[in-house]
Amino acid sequence: MRTERNLTRLDRVFARLDREPERPAGLDVPRMSRHRIVLFSATLAFYLAIVVAVLATSWLVRFDWQVMFFRPYQQWPEIHAFLDYWVVLGQRGPTAVMVAAWLGWRSWRQHTIRPLLTFGAALLLLNVTVGAAKIGMGRLGPHYATTIGANEMWLGGDIFPSGHTANAVVTWGILAYMASTPRTRRYLSALSAVVSLSVGLTTVYLGTHWLSDVFLGWAAGLLVLLALPWVEPLLTWVEGWIFSLRDLWRDRRAGAGVPAPVAPVPAMSPRPAAVPADEPQVREPVGAARPARAPAYLAPGPHTPRSERSPVTPAGSRRPPHSERASRAATPARPVAGG
Repeated sequence: MRTERNLTRLDRVFARLDREPERPAGLDVPRMSRHRIVLFSATLAFYLAIVVAVLATSWLVRFDWQVMFFRPYQQWPEIHAFLDYWVVLGQRGPTAVMVAAWLGWRSWRQHTIRPLLTFGAALLLLNVTVGAAKIGMGRLGPHYATTIGANEMWLGGDIFPSGHTANAVVTWGILAYMASTPRTRRYLSALSAVVSLSVGLTTVYLGTHWLSDVFLGWAAGLLVLLALPWVEPLLTWVEGWIFSLRDLWRDRRAGAGVPAPVAPVPAMSPRPAAVPADEPQVREPVGAARPARAPAYLAPGPHTPRSERSPVTPAGSRRPPHSERASRAATPARPVAGG
């Protein structure tokens, strides 16, 4: 007989997370070093410079119009079909599913949920920062431009900065951020840079974004990646909070599996016989001890089984007495008159 408790799928996941992590010895989490702070400041200055250049309708806006009138999708139509699929590498839905599957496998292998928490924090920062900038500046895209040479700002658009470009930088850059060795981090950084650059230029080729949108998208995605070390303490707290909820859930399940103690049922005393109305009722004082009484259903003396008992035939007739029969028997027979 199996005595061990049947584990649910969630129990197996938690048991996997309780093991020692299978991490490489030299694994380090990126910290906000002086070099990273300098790079973050430079990227932020570049971000603000692009925004100011577009608001001032400078040479960058004129260059946007020149690229739009050049119409790259008409100059090289043979690669249009391929780039229609390639730009999907910048869409948030498909890329998030692919990267989350990879990081989920890493979490299972290393017995930790830290990779998934980091990816979720990066996507949250991306949605908040890029979404706020899009709605706040409201720039229209090339296909919906109204005035030639204008910056098309504050007109209800949502393309500045480029969401495809920023998402490609963060989604593929998080793989380099979570790399286990410096060598792997360099290779993945180069790969994510190529993917994000190509996705941004693909949106310009298709005519869905201005070139300045792509510049700002690169800067917005890089700012999110560079700011992730500042979020690491919060991720540590969230991870500890999740495991504390796990422990609380386990304790509740363990408490629910133990049967509650049953309170003893007090013995019921036999119901006292009815006292006639003419007899005085004598009440016993409270707390007085009553003599033990034998159970009503046990007969005195030795008890024999039913098979050993001899049947007793009752004497006399089994018929109940009848008043008419008794009166008839007591009445004498009347004489029959002769003829």
